[in-house]
Amino acid sequence: MLRPRKKRICRFCEAGDVYIDFRDEKKLVRFLTEQGKIVPRRTSGNCRRHQAMLTRAIKRARHLAIIPFVSDIQR
Repeated sequence: MLRPRKKRICRFCEAGDVYIDFRDEKKLVRFLTEQGKIVPRRTSGNCRRHQAMLTRAIKRARHLAIIPFVSDIQR
C-alpha cells in the first residue's frame, strides 16, 4: 500500500523572506544540481512566486559570475 507523500512547504514562505537576494551565494547553490541546473519546483517544494524569484536571482548571479553556469566536473 502506498503512503501519501508529505506536503513540501516553501522554505521562503516559512521564513517570511520577502526578497531572494542574488548576492547570497550559499542560499542559491542549495537550489542547483551537481551539473548546475536549477532544481524544479516540484522537487524543491517552493511556491510559484518564490521559485520565480529564485530562478531570476540565480540567472542574475550567473550573469555577474557569482555562480558558475556549469560545474567544474567534466566527464
